[in-house]
Amino acid sequence: MKFSKKGDGGETSLLGGQRVPKFDPRPDTYGVLDEASSALGVVRAMTKDQRIKDIILSVQKDLLTMGAELSSLSEDIPKLSIRIGAGDVQRIEDLIDDLQKNVTLKNEFIYPGETVLSAQIDVGRTIIRRGERNAARLKNEGLVNNPNIHEYMNRLADMLFVLARYDEQNG
Repeated sequence: MKFSKKGDGGETSLLGGQRVPKFDPRPDTYGVLDEASSALGVVRAMTKDQRIKDIILSVQKDLLTMGAELSSLSEDIPKLSIRIGAGDVQRIEDLIDDLQKNVTLKNEFIYPGETVLSAQIDVGRTIIRRGERNAARLKNEGLVNNPNIHEYMNRLADMLFVLARYDEQNG
């Protein structure tokens, strides 16, 4: 690996090449999505359940797609070949509905940790919630105009909650 050393001064490049501080809300937000993908990657590596593997891989791909959009200024958005859309939100909603057919949700607080895998899914869920809060800040500041990003992250956290319970009850 060749080192560019471009980030040594505390700046990073957005997708369009613009330089911003590493603490800028954009890299902060897409960095959180990267954290979530890594946490969920542990889930994918740990599980033997092919359904969970497939769900997590599709989510990781979506997180990368969102990260690209979040790292793009509005004038660079048309250059993106793929963006999170209403179909992606619907896919997550359909997953929630399908998973709930095999899960009994209790009307009480859940303490993560029934299984190692469900606890790791819950770690990913909480990271997504942080990313959702960061993305809401970007929306409030007029930096993100795709409402599907916010809807997707909100549904994704819900789906991960149900997926964790699915593992606890079916794993």
